Formats: sequence, C-alpha cells, structure tokens
Amino acid sequence: MASEQQSVLEPDVPDVPGLPGPPAGPGPRPRRTAAARLAAALRTRRRWLVPVLAVLLLAQLAAAMVTTAVQQTPTIDEPVYVATATDYLHEHRLRYNTEHPPLGKLVIMAGLAVADPHYDPSYRGDQGQVGRHLLYSSGNDPWRVMLWARLPVIVLTLLFGLVAFAFAREVLGTAAGLLALALYSFSPDVVAHGSLATLDVPSAGFVLTAAWLVWRARRRPRLYLPLAGAALGASVATKMSALPAIPVLVALAVVSVWGARPGRALRALAAAAVVAVTAVAVVWLSYLAVDPRLRAPSAQPVPAVHGLRGLLVDLMPFPQAYRDGMRMQFALEDYPWQGYLFGHLYTGSRWYYLPAALLVKTPLGMLALWAAGALALVAVRRLRRAAPYLLLPPAVLLASAMTGSRDFGTRYAVFMPMFLAVAGAAVLTVRRRWARPVGGALALFVAVSSLRAFPFYLPYANEAFGGPAKTHLWLHDSNVDWGQDLGRLADRLKERYPGERIWLVYKGSGVPAYYGIHAADPRKVPPGQVHGVLVVSDSSVAKARGRLAELIDTSRAVDDVGHSITIYRR
Repeated sequence: MASEQQSVLEPDVPDVPGLPGPPAGPGPRPRRTAAARLAAALRTRRRWLVPVLAVLLLAQLAAAMVTTAVQQTPTIDEPVYVATATDYLHEHRLRYNTEHPPLGKLVIMAGLAVADPHYDPSYRGDQGQVGRHLLYSSGNDPWRVMLWARLPVIVLTLLFGLVAFAFAREVLGTAAGLLALALYSFSPDVVAHGSLATLDVPSAGFVLTAAWLVWRARRRPRLYLPLAGAALGASVATKMSALPAIPVLVALAVVSVWGARPGRALRALAAAAVVAVTAVAVVWLSYLAVDPRLRAPSAQPVPAVHGLRGLLVDLMPFPQAYRDGMRMQFALEDYPWQGYLFGHLYTGSRWYYLPAALLVKTPLGMLALWAAGALALVAVRRLRRAAPYLLLPPAVLLASAMTGSRDFGTRYAVFMPMFLAVAGAAVLTVRRRWARPVGGALALFVAVSSLRAFPFYLPYANEAFGGPAKTHLWLHDSNVDWGQDLGRLADRLKERYPGERIWLVYKGSGVPAYYGIHAADPRKVPPGQVHGVLVVSDSSVAKARGRLAELIDTSRAVDDVGHSITIYRR
C-alpha cells in the first residue's frame, strides 16, 4: 500500500514549470534523450535532497535542545530523576522515585556514567533532598551533571524524530515525511521537554515507535511484532501513564496480521500475545537491570489501595515494585491538587484542561495542520487503513490523561505533537491544487513561531495568546515556570540590581545561594519590612493568596526573566 501511494503522490519526475514534458507521439530522438537526461538528473537530485533536508531539520532540533539544556537550571522533577539514576549506578537498588518505573532513569544513567558525579549513599532525606544534596552539596558541578543527564534524552528525542519521518514517509510519501519531521522538530513542547532529564518524551516516543512497528508488521509480522512489543514495553517501563496504550496497540497488532492474511484467527491471536508478552518482559528486564534480586527497599511508604483499583493492581503481571508504584500513583491521584487555567485558580481538576492547554501552547499553523491531516486520514479512502495507527493511540492516551487530577502541563500530553506531526502531514495527500502550497505555508508559519521563542521553549504560547511573555496569564507550572531560570535570574540580579536587598519566592528545585542569590522570604516578615527588589516565580504569582498577594498588589513589575520569573520593585 505504501509503495502504491508513493507512486501516486510522489512521481519520480515532478513537473517543472517552463520545461517540456515527454512528447505525445513520435519525435526527434535527440529531444527524447534530453528529457531522459533531465529525468535522471532530477531523480539523482531528489535522492540526496531528502536526506540533506532531514539532517538539517534534525540539526536544528539538536541545536535548540542542546542550547536549552546548557542554559537552564534544574527543573522541579529533574534532581529526583538524576539522584535516582545515580543511585542505580552506584547502589543498584530500587530505593527512590519508585512511583515511576526505572527505564527512563536508566536512560538518564547512561549520561551520568560519563559525568560520574560524587555520590553519598549514606545521606538521609526524601528523594528531592537527595537530588539537591547530589547537585549542590557533594562537590559536583550541577551544570555539568545536568547536561550529561539530559544528553541521552536529547539523543532519544532525535531518534524519535526519525521514527516520525519514517512513519509518514511509508504511509504518505516522501514529501509528507519531511513535513512530519518539520512539525516534530519545530514543536515547542518536543524541544522543551526533549531537552530535560525527565520521562515524558521518552515514554511518548516509545509509544510512537511501537505504533510505527505495528504498522510495518502488516508485511513482516515475525520481525516487527516483537520489536513493537519491546517498544511498547519500554514506554510502560518509563511511565505508567502509558498503560492504556497496551490494549490499543495489541488490538492494532491483531488488525495488522488479520488484514495481511484474513481468516487466520490463530495468527492474529498469536500476534496479540507476542506484543503483550514482549511488553511485559521488557518491564521485568528494566527492573532486573537495576537490581537482579528485585529487592524493594523503597524510601517511600506504599499506600493501601482497595476496591476495583486494588484488584487491578494485584492482577498486573509486573514486578512487586511496579505494582507498589501504581499504588503510589493512585494515592497521588486522590490528592486535591491546585490548577490554574485562563487566569482562574481552582482545587481539583478540569477534564478539559489538557485540550485547553494544548490550544495555548501549540503553534497556530500546527493546530491547523493537525486538524486538516486528521480529516484527510479519515476522508481519503486510501489512507483510512493507516488512520487507526496514527489517531487511536493519542486519542486514548489523551482521554486517559484528561481523567487525571494533576493539571500541571502539556508534558502529560506530549504524545500529541509526536503522533499528530505524522497525521498532520496527510494534508499533502489531498488532491487539490492548494494542498501543497497551503501545507508548506503553514509549516513555515510553525517554524517562524517556534524559532521566535528560542531559547524559551518551556513557556511558549502561540500568537493568539500573546506569545511566551503572556503564557503566565493563562497557565502555570511546567507550562511556564518549572524552576528553569534560576541561573538566568542570578545573572540578571548581578547585572541590573547589584547591592540591592532581594526578596525571593522561588518555585523550583535549585538552590539560590549556589548561584549567588542571597535573598530572604518576604512571607516570613511583616509586609512593611519588605523593601527593595521582590522576585516571584510566575507559578507562585498565579497561586498567590494572603500576604504574598498583598505584596504583589502593592509592588510594581519592572522586569521579567525567561518569561517565568517576574521582578517587582517595592
């Protein structure tokens, strides 16, 4: 099917305005020879042009992520993952961050093995305290440690870009493959979270890889079904939020085998079993890679889970440590978290939070291509077979994420720009004269919008919502301010406010004093004593109540750092 589509959508010799095509009937031989030479030249040019363009797109993505990784201080979650990965490296135990499976942290560990930070396993504290002690109190250079921790995730993010390119090229044609890679490479969410030592992008990318391999299994099931199961298992072994993808991709494996050889029910069931069993095996292997004895000396208490949820946890064919992590996740879901959406602070969750946040944080051209591409996949007959592979996994994962209680950011839905980069490229298959020019213009709009945000990708918002400088008016937490700009704040204070009294309300895992920021907490003294420079993280501004709200209301905003921290004058 893919080869037939490519022959229709991507002719070997594209029309070139002003050049003659082959003659309709008999003609002079020299003229046919010239046309043949032109065709050969164009074919040769296209052979090297496609890889060159793909490399350029990936190089842009790599440059954006590395620049971001170098300039940002640790975000809230990163020290926990880095400390856990370092504990894996030195102690081979499942002690910290047991609410998440180990594979993503094993990826981070690959970079830490090179950095080789000094680690004190006897230090006592919760996982956040262990992370801060490792970075700031153990004689390590936090800039160097964090860069090496982030590099493996950056490499994985680039590889997932190749998956998006290959998936789109096989289903939709070469031009669509390049468009999909462009949408992936210029996605602010992919750049922002692909440059951090966190778990969101690795988990989402493995699901995308699994869907691509299940699609390929239509022709070579014996090769691709085990690989698809391994990729699916890698996702589930990175974040438990990927569990809803298992039944979806197992069902698609059945569809792939049944569609290739209708009527062979046993083969289809065997395909489902191969994917499911391989995925479970990868989860077990990830735990065994940390501790072959599978001890579970978790530093965190494991809550009891009753009822249907408890029964489901008990039935899971995963290690005890994985099931204990699920119990911790259910306890976190029961916590009354605070959210912030469109200027409104609330307790609990809103089912529409993630779609609304994606509306703010996705480039406008990308939103248009997502909608047009998804419509094309459903409307164009020759593409309908691919539609479930591209649309069903992100739809199910998004529906599952929308039921969660933590309205913290689009990182919980980062699979959307990955899958829909491929789906959006389907607009090029529409047989209308406007399809390719409009698709190209929208892709250019996406690129410009993304590049204008450089290097502040984490607080990105599209032009309809005022751009990155205005994101804090609509959203909070990892959408805007995740503690990433502490180093930039230190530079700004030295440059513009030397010698002044600093009052700081910082939301993050960094240690301000390490960066030379010596400040007091304005919430611990009477408001009348707070004079000078008041610095507040934008997430804290969004949630400000009581004394902090009074201080902000009676101060004047004079500066902004990274679109995530506001400086006031009192």
